[in-house]
Amino acid sequence: MSSTIDSTPLSFLTENPITAALASLNGSFQERRQALGLRNPGTVENVSREVSKDVFLNNHTFSGMRADMMKSFSMNPVFQLSHAFTMGAQGLPPYTFAAIFGNDKTFMQASVDNDGQVSGRFNYRWLPHLITKCNAQLAPGGAPGQSVFTTDVDYTGSDFSASVKAFNPSVLNGALTGIFIGSYLQAITPSLSLGVESVWQRPDASHGPETALSYVARYATPEFIASAQFQGQGALQATYWRKIADRIEAGVECNMSFAGGMRSGGGMMGGGMKREGMTTIGAKYDFRNSTFRAQLDSQGKLSCLLEKRVAPAVTLTFAGDMDHSKGAAKLGLGVSVESAPEDLMEMQEKAAMAGEALATPSMPF
Repeated sequence: MSSTIDSTPLSFLTENPITAALASLNGSFQERRQALGLRNPGTVENVSREVSKDVFLNNHTFSGMRADMMKSFSMNPVFQLSHAFTMGAQGLPPYTFAAIFGNDKTFMQASVDNDGQVSGRFNYRWLPHLITKCNAQLAPGGAPGQSVFTTDVDYTGSDFSASVKAFNPSVLNGALTGIFIGSYLQAITPSLSLGVESVWQRPDASHGPETALSYVARYATPEFIASAQFQGQGALQATYWRKIADRIEAGVECNMSFAGGMRSGGGMMGGGMKREGMTTIGAKYDFRNSTFRAQLDSQGKLSCLLEKRVAPAVTLTFAGDMDHSKGAAKLGLGVSVESAPEDLMEMQEKAAMAGEALATPSMPF
């Protein structure tokens, strides 16, 4: 009697030999997958993060003078205000005000500069492995082409990562326009990961869509990490990172591009294929209270950056850039001052004396 009551008209969809066989096959596959001991390989966007973001100066260097003043009002949730002043810095406004708020599920950041340009960032963790990210930048006066909106959806599995991104998506012109990027990175072995990234873009309704496909590979061990990315347009990027000692890291990046292409009939375009390439080598050394980075590329450009904490809340930064091929040099000097209420400062000092990090939320970056 109970089986008759529990059954539904659609129960045959789940209670049949085919469904049972597929469920058994999937269970066996998941067991073998877990037995391999695979870990999450990261994302395609950060496949070479150890070299491009940690060792190299790309995200750290600047020119001119810079001063940052930050005040933290809370650590859990995180709430911070900052003022940034620059003088003689290329690509940076003279003044920027920013605010940050974050907890385990939400991360929000907003800034406005003296020219009236407003930017905002909002990340939300729907599930432990699913995060949505939105970024907006509004240019003053509604300048065409200067306002940007992007949205991302990232899913992080136990041994893979998948992501979908959209840049300035719109259907207001009678057709879908914008740039859309989909990527997937899968761990094959505990050390090897393979992935693919697809790009679909359409600048406006009067132009046809364009597509591109790239393939990535990453091989990681405790001693070194190697990665490669090949793009369908004929560009190849390869990186190699190695931990030389406890405080010393080094990295190499090689970029090659093959401009030009084939005619529809198979002949070469114009003067044929044009090959271009550049190699960059860099190193990072962590002192007790400072960090030194330096890099040199094959075009004769030498850059270095030194960050030194001269006091618990004060950090000085010196950046130097010399381009031998152009005969140009740039210098940068910055100071960063952090402050917090007395009770928060006491908590940080106690945690530092105990050799422990102050508890902060795991924000969805």
